[in-house]
Amino acid sequence: MPETSQVTKYAWDDMPKEQLSDQLSRRLITGDKMMLAHVYLKKGCIVPLHHHENEQITYILEGALRFHIGAEDGEEVIVRVGEVLHIPSNVPHMAEALEDTLDVDIFSPPRQDWLDKSDDYLRKK
Repeated sequence: MPETSQVTKYAWDDMPKEQLSDQLSRRLITGDKMMLAHVYLKKGCIVPLHHHENEQITYILEGALRFHIGAEDGEEVIVRVGEVLHIPSNVPHMAEALEDTLDVDIFSPPRQDWLDKSDDYLRKK
């Protein structure tokens, strides 16, 4: 039988909410090979164009995000409640919250820049 001593249960309300700007905050749960995040975006919030080695899956629980894939004027994709967007490793992308939004982001491997807080592109005051 598999070892269960490393199993951990979490509750989102118990996880600290990190305020990155007046329009953006998040909660993180991190394992060895993946990261799960609740990302809270207020309407009009812009996540600037960026890319990362991490494969990303974004699942919208509330609201809607408009993504530009490839570049600011790249392919536009709107992701709404109940929809999922898969972003492969190193694909440039940006996002805009079309309304107040809660999304679940899954990253593999975990975002080291989020863990060590070197994600300055998100930390606008």
